[in-house]
Amino acid sequence: MKYANRKKAILLLSDGTIFHGKSIGIEGTAFGEVCFNTGMTGYQEIFTDPSYYGQIMVATNPHIGNYGVHENEIEADEIKISGLVCKNFSFNYSRPDASGSLEDYFTKHNLVCISDVDTRALVSYIRDNGAMNAVISTDGKSIDELKAMLKEVPDMNGLELASKVSTKEPYFVGDENATYKIAALDLGIKKNILRNLAKRDCYIKVFPYNAAYEDLAGFNPDGFFLSNGPGDPDPLVGAQKIASQILENNQPLFGICLGHQVIALAHGISTYKMFNGHRGINHPVMNLIAGKGEITSQNHGFAVNKEELEQHPDFEITHLHLNDGTVAGMRMKNKNCFSVQYHPEASPGPHDASYLFDEFIENIKKSKN
Repeated sequence: MKYANRKKAILLLSDGTIFHGKSIGIEGTAFGEVCFNTGMTGYQEIFTDPSYYGQIMVATNPHIGNYGVHENEIEADEIKISGLVCKNFSFNYSRPDASGSLEDYFTKHNLVCISDVDTRALVSYIRDNGAMNAVISTDGKSIDELKAMLKEVPDMNGLELASKVSTKEPYFVGDENATYKIAALDLGIKKNILRNLAKRDCYIKVFPYNAAYEDLAGFNPDGFFLSNGPGDPDPLVGAQKIASQILENNQPLFGICLGHQVIALAHGISTYKMFNGHRGINHPVMNLIAGKGEITSQNHGFAVNKEELEQHPDFEITHLHLNDGTVAGMRMKNKNCFSVQYHPEASPGPHDASYLFDEFIENIKKSKN
């Protein structure tokens, strides 16, 4: 077999713990915060999700690459994860309409991947000891070299990363003759969010993360959207200011994930880095307004402070994560504004949360009457 004698590879955690594996054939060294995703499918969407920028992904599904890649299953034009750790890497794929192999896709984007790692042991270790920085290496660097390099990697807490993934120039999505116009602030926006808005008769103008409120308002939108994205929301002072100005002008606002956190921070409600984030496609959420449960897709390492949110007179919690009771959604009592911590656009089989886009459109309709 072509890959029977693959090179040895290594994963080094910042606390000195070492896991061994094999290179899939791309030599190099990659750094980032190590995290894991429990999804059984959707690996291409995960790898291209801008919210994963700066992170080394551990796949809990034992088989990665078995259905290849498809050009329509991307959330950004480039891979966004720093590197991949998996158990079994499939060099061959079996899906008839795949556009290529995952190996070729990684080679094109020069992504370092190590396989044959005991991912069950690794995930258990991360769960017990928390998220931390790590390095994966396939090019023969010594442990001492890697430890020295790893010390220079910044901690995710306090790290602003939206600027690394946001568009540099504004662009448009959808039909310019659509009924509704949406101004979207790109903090790391996923393509499928834009698709969901466009298919609901919206024409979207996407703005860079550092745009001003006047830029967004100049589009004369019917509603505003704050996107998902990577890193700590606290340094995004400009985005927080935009959220405040939108609501001061009583305009409809919808936020997802990082955008949800930005809205909270704009109103003096703090966020915090989680011991381990939520990353997967089957996270249970309770809709407190409807009294119904939802199966959701999630990807975040920061969360909104629940106690502060409960005490804020202008907000109410609308959704709770059923595994740990963290805030999964909120809305303002006196403004046309709501947000969620999870991803209604992901639709990884369940479509439980897609109604949130419809609610946004309904809020826009109400504001126009």
